[in-house]
Amino acid sequence: MRPVEPVTLADERVRLEPLAMRHLDGLLQAAADGELWNLRFTTVPEPQHTAAYIDTALQGQAAGHRLPFAVIDVPSGRVLGSSSYHDIVPAVERLEIGYTWYARSTQRTHVNTSAKLLLMTHAFEVLGAQLVGWRTDNFNFASQRAIERLGARRDGVIRHHHLRRDGTVRDTVMYSLTAGEWPEVKAHLQWQLARPR
Repeated sequence: MRPVEPVTLADERVRLEPLAMRHLDGLLQAAADGELWNLRFTTVPEPQHTAAYIDTALQGQAAGHRLPFAVIDVPSGRVLGSSSYHDIVPAVERLEIGYTWYARSTQRTHVNTSAKLLLMTHAFEVLGAQLVGWRTDNFNFASQRAIERLGARRDGVIRHHHLRRDGTVRDTVMYSLTAGEWPEVKAHLQWQLARPR
């Protein structure tokens, strides 16, 4: 697998650019759209912790296990949320996509499909990943449905796996997509984005 390095990914509606402190105000506005930090099963930062959220993501990038993006609406230039490559394991040509969240007003629109299509295309076709994974809280049913709509397969549940922000311990639902499954999934996602709404 090729090195996972900062890159800008874009189509005509969505742009993913390397996350930086300049995105702070936009992330604050995106998170405030729905007060997403109140959902106990997400990693959306509270307003007072957004700068630290960006800093932590950039530390992960410096350590080589995360590449965070700001998700931007191309027509308006507005920050819609964030997503990352993470748990990057070059030795087995695997990475995960996560730390994903969007302003409530953009949920259930083209944004997630567009962003994930860009991320998966880059992972499989440029980086040479053999597997892309996802993980989510066992109570984050909206996230599970969104991952399944992308064509990922549910691998199972890791019980008592990860601390939530409130100090409780979650079970983690794991998903994956292999390089062999990617062409059919890509065609389906392209069809979803192109079909009339």
